[in-house]
Amino acid sequence: MSDRPPNEPSPSAAGPLSGSVTGAPGSAAQGDEALPRVIFTRGRILGSAVFVITIAVFLYLGLPKLVGYGSSFDRLDEGNGWWLGGAAILEFLSFCGYVVLFRTVFLQRSRRIGWRASYKITMAGLAATRLFAAAGAGGIALTAWALRRSGMERKLVASRMVAFLSLLYGVYMAALVIDGLGLYLRVWPGPHPFALTIVPAAFGGVVIGAFLSISALPRDFDRLVAARAERPGLVGMLARRLASVPSAMATGVRTALALIRNANPGLLGALAWWGFDIATLWACFHAFGYHPPAAVIVMAYFVGWLGNVLPLPGGVGGVEGGMIGAFAVLGVSVQAAVIAVLAYRAFSFWLPTLPGALAYFQLRRTVRGWVAESRSSSYTY
Repeated sequence: MSDRPPNEPSPSAAGPLSGSVTGAPGSAAQGDEALPRVIFTRGRILGSAVFVITIAVFLYLGLPKLVGYGSSFDRLDEGNGWWLGGAAILEFLSFCGYVVLFRTVFLQRSRRIGWRASYKITMAGLAATRLFAAAGAGGIALTAWALRRSGMERKLVASRMVAFLSLLYGVYMAALVIDGLGLYLRVWPGPHPFALTIVPAAFGGVVIGAFLSISALPRDFDRLVAARAERPGLVGMLARRLASVPSAMATGVRTALALIRNANPGLLGALAWWGFDIATLWACFHAFGYHPPAAVIVMAYFVGWLGNVLPLPGGVGGVEGGMIGAFAVLGVSVQAAVIAVLAYRAFSFWLPTLPGALAYFQLRRTVRGWVAESRSSSYTY
C-alpha cells in the first residue's frame, strides 16, 4: 500500500521535475542548482566559525572554573574510558537512526535517495545545522536543495520535509508529554517541579494538537485559496503569498500519519535518533560517577534542546545552558551537570562536524552527477 495521501502531488501530474534540467545556461532551472546563498555565504561561514570557537573556549575552559572545577579538559581525562567509548558508539547509532528515517521518508518518492545519498544529505545537513544559526535553517535549506537536485518537484520536497520533521519532532513532543506527566504524577522517580514537568508536557500536547489539526485541512484547500488569490487588494495578495504553505504542511502531516499507520519499520529511526542521543548523555553522567534518575535525564535533555531555537550556530551555548539549568532545577548538582553535559556535547556537536563537512563535498559531486544525468536524458519517476 502506498503511503502517499490522495492529494500529494504525483510526479507525473506535476509535469517535468526540476531534475530534468534543460535549457541554456542561466535558465531558471540552472539557477536552481546553486546553494541557497542567503545562508551559505562566506561571511556567515566565517562568523559562525568564530562564534563556535569562542563559545567552545568559554564552555570548556571558563565555565568549569566558575563552578569549582579546573579546566574541563582535565576533568574529561578523569572520566571512565569505557563509558566515554560507549557514549561515542551510542552517538554513532543516533546518527544511523537519523539516516534510516530520512531514507524511509524520501526513498519512496525518488530512486536516487538510497543509502549513500541519504547519508550524504543528512550528514551534510547536520553539519550545516551545527555551524549555522536560525534553529537549523541551514540544514533544512541544504537538504531541500539536494532533494530538488535529485529531481523531486518543489511542492513534493516541501510536503515530504514536513512529514520527516513531523515524525522526528513528534517523538520529541510525545516524550515531553509522557515524561513530564510521569514525573509530576510520581510514576517515575525524581523531582517534579511544575515548571519543568507540567509546562513542558502542556507545550508538547499543544504542538501535537496543532499538527493534528493541520492535517484536517480540506484536501482541496489549494483550490479554495486559489479562488481567494484572484481577488484584488490585500486579501488577494496575502492569499497568493501563503497559498502553498498550509496545504504543504497538511499534506506532509498526513503523509507522516500514513507512514505510521502502515507501521513502516524505518520509522524506528526517529526513536533511535532521540533515544541513542539521550543514552549518550546518560553514559556521560556514568563516566564521571553520577547517576541521576533516567526520567530526570530525559526531561532535562529535551528542555535543554529547546535552546536550539535561539539564533546561535548549532544552539552552542543555548543548549548547554538550558540543559545545565534544567538539571539544577531537577536536583542534579551543577558540577555534575556541567561536566556531563559538556562531555555529551563533545560527542553530539563535534562528532558529526568533520564527517558532515566531508559529506558536504561528496554531496556536491553527487548533485553534479544528477544534474549531468538529467541533462543527458529525460529523467522521470
